[in-house]
Amino acid sequence: MQVWPGEAYPLGATYDGAGTNFAVFTEAADRVELCLLHDDGSETAIELRESDAFVRHAYVPGVMPGQRYGFRVHGPYAPERGLRCNSAKLLLDPYARAISGSIRWGEEVYGYHFDDPDRRNDLDSAPHTMTSVVVNPYFDWGDDRRPRTEYHHTVIYEAHVKGLTMRHPGLPEELRGTYAALAHPAIIEHLTELGVTALELMPVHQFVNDHRLVDMGLNNYWGYNTIGFFAPHNAYASWGDRGQQVLEFKSAVKALHEAGIEVILDVVYNHTAEGNHLGPTLSFKGLDNSRYYRLTDDPRYYMDTTGTGNSLLMRSPHVLQLIMDSLRYWVTDMHVDGFRFDLAATLARQFHEVDRLSSFFDLVQQDPVVSQVKLIAEPWDVGEGGYQVGNFPPLWTEWNGKYRDTVRDLWRGEQRTLAEFASRLTGSSDLYQDDGRRPLASINFVTCHDGFPLHDLVAYNDKHNEANGEDNRDGESHNRSWNCGAEGETDDPDVLRLRARQMRNFIATLMLSQGVPMISHGDEFARTQGGNNNAYCQDNELAWVEWPQEEDAEGEGAQGDDPKGGGARGGPSRELLGFTRAMVWLRRNHPVFRRRRFFHGRPVEGTHDDLSDIAWFTPDGREMTQRDWDSAQASALTVFLNGNAISEPGARGERISDDSFLLMFNASPKPLEFVVPVNHGRQWEVVVDTALPTGVPSETGPKVQAGDRLTLPDRSMTVLQRPV
Repeated sequence: MQVWPGEAYPLGATYDGAGTNFAVFTEAADRVELCLLHDDGSETAIELRESDAFVRHAYVPGVMPGQRYGFRVHGPYAPERGLRCNSAKLLLDPYARAISGSIRWGEEVYGYHFDDPDRRNDLDSAPHTMTSVVVNPYFDWGDDRRPRTEYHHTVIYEAHVKGLTMRHPGLPEELRGTYAALAHPAIIEHLTELGVTALELMPVHQFVNDHRLVDMGLNNYWGYNTIGFFAPHNAYASWGDRGQQVLEFKSAVKALHEAGIEVILDVVYNHTAEGNHLGPTLSFKGLDNSRYYRLTDDPRYYMDTTGTGNSLLMRSPHVLQLIMDSLRYWVTDMHVDGFRFDLAATLARQFHEVDRLSSFFDLVQQDPVVSQVKLIAEPWDVGEGGYQVGNFPPLWTEWNGKYRDTVRDLWRGEQRTLAEFASRLTGSSDLYQDDGRRPLASINFVTCHDGFPLHDLVAYNDKHNEANGEDNRDGESHNRSWNCGAEGETDDPDVLRLRARQMRNFIATLMLSQGVPMISHGDEFARTQGGNNNAYCQDNELAWVEWPQEEDAEGEGAQGDDPKGGGARGGPSRELLGFTRAMVWLRRNHPVFRRRRFFHGRPVEGTHDDLSDIAWFTPDGREMTQRDWDSAQASALTVFLNGNAISEPGARGERISDDSFLLMFNASPKPLEFVVPVNHGRQWEVVVDTALPTGVPSETGPKVQAGDRLTLPDRSMTVLQRPV
């Protein structure tokens, strides 16, 4: 076999039509072998003799796409010095564009012996581990165009590739749970009818099913256990894992773009699947352990701010290069539109504290590719000082955990929440205004993959995670949930009506808040996980979305105020789906709900309107005073949004004008009488009433006049609209 010197850049395996260039970084190695793997179990070892700046490289003519390969690193195994080289372990390429197979767990994939962790393990891991794959980089993108949806037009839908598609009755069985399913017209039609503009996918980087979970008969369903930062997860491919997963993912992105839907990836750059000192040796650990991971003062052990065993060393230029190269690859080669960064506070840690001006953020800020896509932070980790909501740089938006907590508290009846709720409803200026950001920096959500889905938020006071095999110790214990009077499933019609109303309250509040709304997949159907608030290991019907069946369109299953919408059959809620669609489109049709600037709280110059752009009223129609805000019992208010006082201009500099709205919130446990404020419009129309089973009037809504009195049932909200 011919072997040429090749090039040190780009890293990874690069096919050029005639052969493949291989390049891998390791400063710890004495010697590196490229191993080409054959289907009969044999391998061809090629020593990478060329080295530039610790990058070993070679070009091998004739190596074609589909070729499996790995590396064997010869060097010191000295955990006490942070070194864990072991040539018996076949290592994945950190830059592999595709990964084949899965791990067959056993002592072979570990660098030590189970009965003696201090003794080096020289069992060959090759028959038991995953392998890297050479891919063909060529793909016909045709006239693919990124939607480039601005944040104020964005509605995000967080979804799991498998969970969203596994039970859809309109999908061929062989496509369910795959990238190809995302491109199917049935899924795209649902998203477009719902009004979604961005699909935020839970991890699709190649991840590992943990040894512990596999032994328990479970799987790492969520996928926050990455081992390949360039490779689409192979189990989500419908027709092969020798590079086919790359083509299938690209095809899905192309189809979603054609429908005007952006693709945002939930990415996990804070740790890897190799765990701590007792974890397996799969890639980074065997290549150059101390250059990839944050080690403690005793280099045998790993610093862990993620709760997963290790944290990547963000001070290392090679780690930073890996992350930035990965991000650029997914934008330029895979055409994704943005990223949501898991436990993003960890990315900012250079020593022991979160630094908003860390190297990682500096690199993102100046990068001409990555800086131009959507960047969303999960602004916390499990380390000391890790809760950083509101503290990310101006380029970033954030999952607003304070929004989630405050909205939940309001509707479950917590005292002293009204003032903070007002801030969250209007874009959280207390968090984002001081650093030049705007309301759109706030990614608003009530539920997400982590925690209760919407149905369970109103059906359970406590978590019920027994199926996870940890004696219900895992998962958050303080959920800010309320079961509405009965824990779990019930036939009590009063409880069911209240639960349905509460879900409508949450959906309406989310869609009518300033900021960017995010829906968790299946919440539009009242998805349940049976009270499990940590379904990370439940790759089964408990976590998959249950879609309405055709027979649910008629009869008992489509009627009533049962939050499951299925009466005795317990099917998904079509009524909640209809209400969610109505709320999304109400938001999309009215710019007053998606302001690009914070409210002024006064009349806006140049708008020819002497009314303030926003005003707050007590239920009896008086403007709110400080005493009203401070009242512990206060749980109801009216908000006036002036559509004729929008200060930001349109795309061409034109003045934006919209209808005006009154949002009436009654989060108290009893009916309250609301007075329509005088001097803010003479006649209004009811367009939302969450006390109705449908949440919206079936025909043109009732007309009300200034000074009229409306009785809002307990825990309900009403929205009035006045044409411009």
